[in-house]
Amino acid sequence: MPPGQEASSAGWASSSMLERDLELTESDFTRIRQLIYERAGIVLAEHKREMVYSRLAKRLRHHGLTRFGDYLARLERQPAAKEWEAFTNALTTNLTAFFREAHHFPLLAEHVARQSGPVRVWSAAASTGEEPYSIAMCLTEALGPRAKEARVVATDIDTEALTRARAGIYPMEQVRKLDESRVKRFFLKGGGERIGLAKVRPELTEMVEFESLNLLAPSWAVKGPFDAIFCRNVMIYFDKSTQAKILARFAPLLKPDGLLFAGHSENFSYISEVFRLRGQTVYVLTPKR
Repeated sequence: MPPGQEASSAGWASSSMLERDLELTESDFTRIRQLIYERAGIVLAEHKREMVYSRLAKRLRHHGLTRFGDYLARLERQPAAKEWEAFTNALTTNLTAFFREAHHFPLLAEHVARQSGPVRVWSAAASTGEEPYSIAMCLTEALGPRAKEARVVATDIDTEALTRARAGIYPMEQVRKLDESRVKRFFLKGGGERIGLAKVRPELTEMVEFESLNLLAPSWAVKGPFDAIFCRNVMIYFDKSTQAKILARFAPLLKPDGLLFAGHSENFSYISEVFRLRGQTVYVLTPKR
């Protein structure tokens, strides 16, 4: 052993060395990957084993179970059980921020300013609400008095995230990243027990409708037409065939000149002929021949 290694490693262990109190077998992990794919279209890579263990371990302990196999068997015996919702929520990743991928919002503002009639935008992966509220702020700034008629439909498969989104309460350090003018215009600062928190103002929350929606469901409750659809940083969790099916279902819900906003690491050009790239990860419907 190299000199000094005893001191540097004493009392420490890698995550693979730590003794686990719950049993997760290879077949359990394979079954979890199959179930979340069937349920939500999410493709879990082999290296996600540690994430799966840490997130689902809470559900096993909640039910007093020690083996993942018993937990999965319980799920499969009850296809309509409420626990499926918790299972899906646990394996859903929510990484978001206000005005994330900021270059999209001036494009949205320019687009909706040219529209006549009420503006409608769909945030198809709303997570904890930062994206749909950012869209609502953008519409308010771009439309002026017409913003009262604008609506943002915000959906997500994660019901816990949607509960947080509906509350519209965020840590001040997160809100302070916005321009000061936006903070003053769109948020209320908390006091007393709410110190350090900020709440989205009612005039903004009234513009946003939150609903639970699984993009893999055979039917969607949302109704078009929309001036724009935001589906950013969610398609990366699906395989190409699932992506193509979802894109085909987006098409009839968009107005003929509507915009589809994708995440910075997503490219739909090689997946579907329904949409063509306009630029800056923004897509438009391909003209019919």
